[in-house]
Amino acid sequence: MKRRPNYLAGFGSLVWLVLIGLPLYVMLAATLQSRSDYAANGPLSWPKHFTLSNYTQDFSNGFGHFFLNTVLVTVAVVAIVLVLIPPLSYAIVRSQGKTTTGVFRLFLLGLAIPSQAVIIPMFYVITKAGLYDNLIGLILPTAAFSLPVCALVLTGVMREINSELYEAMAMDGASPMRTFFQLVVPLSKSGLSTIVVFSALQAWNGFLFPLVLTQTDKSRVITMGLFQFQTEHGIDVPGLLAAVVLSMLPIFIVYLFARRALVQGLMGVGGK
Repeated sequence: MKRRPNYLAGFGSLVWLVLIGLPLYVMLAATLQSRSDYAANGPLSWPKHFTLSNYTQDFSNGFGHFFLNTVLVTVAVVAIVLVLIPPLSYAIVRSQGKTTTGVFRLFLLGLAIPSQAVIIPMFYVITKAGLYDNLIGLILPTAAFSLPVCALVLTGVMREINSELYEAMAMDGASPMRTFFQLVVPLSKSGLSTIVVFSALQAWNGFLFPLVLTQTDKSRVITMGLFQFQTEHGIDVPGLLAAVVLSMLPIFIVYLFARRALVQGLMGVGGK
């Protein structure tokens, strides 16, 4: 059968492309021109004199330090999630006891509690623990609020693993730990990729906890470091957008390599 062209879908795709591409063009074009050229020609103008001074200026303004702090927080949060969630999800899937069921329900309860609702008690606890204006004081709350979703995703992925595979491992005399590392972990790669990307995004893009729980530059992360480009005389828009581009690159690279596993994990078919 002959297929007729779908002009409506093509027009809709073109509109979508413009809506997505225009902000990206404005952002990238601004980073490649000086502040004076940007102010004179406007945000939609093509750079007449290309320059990378905005990127180098960002690092001289302390962006490298903020970037390093963000990397440390993100790596620590992902490490905590990977240490706690896979064994917990495995225990929830394989055990029918009341204790594990109660723990799982407790984790699911965390989905209904927004961070904004507990930020004042969180500030009090972090301050009393001596972790205010400390990276550890950012890592622990961020990891805690990432655990419920990660547990839900990885538990759903592990439930897809065929029970006959568990029985085969048991007949071979495999211990629960060996079954976990040789069967469950390899078949849960998509779910693991999902929780890694999700927890990394939570840590990398976090704003509320850095805003409330940090104060000085030594503990400042990228989301708070962007305020460095706002002064009493105005905002350095090209420098600010250059910092935004630099902050996007690591997460974009992670998503680029893990996007297929991420989609499969969110669909709950990673175990198949």
